[in-house]
Amino acid sequence: MAGINVEHINPFLVASTKILKEMCFIDAKVGKPYIKDPAFFTNTIIIMIGFTGEMRGQALIAFEHKVACDISSKMMGMPITEMDDLAKSAICELGNMIMGNTATVFSTKGIAIDITPPTIANGTMSLSHTYTSNICIPLVYDTDAKIIEINIAIKGD
Repeated sequence: MAGINVEHINPFLVASTKILKEMCFIDAKVGKPYIKDPAFFTNTIIIMIGFTGEMRGQALIAFEHKVACDISSKMMGMPITEMDDLAKSAICELGNMIMGNTATVFSTKGIAIDITPPTIANGTMSLSHTYTSNICIPLVYDTDAKIIEINIAIKGD
């Protein structure tokens, strides 16, 4: 299993907190990173975006349904109570913006990556990465402690 260091994680966090602030007016606090088995449950929406180039791997951005609805509402400026096609489109676009900004942050460090189109999934599922551990960094916002999970798996050399 490949090791991941802080220089690999920080660009994801910088981009995530920046986009959440700019697009959703959310001041997310970064929680403590931990190794997580990438298993998700029925009430979860996951955006999966791969990255290739000088670094390869996958980012999974996971939200409980109520958090995904809250973020979609903030992005679209109207109440969203269910994850319909429009709300899913907004969440996918959020993932694109986060990962596009992540690629930009990496480029300022001399690391070129490209991102894949997002895939959205929901429901119970378990993913397996045979080449690395999955690092999960929770982003917490609001007094209700709403959580967005940024899951990162980077393939080593």
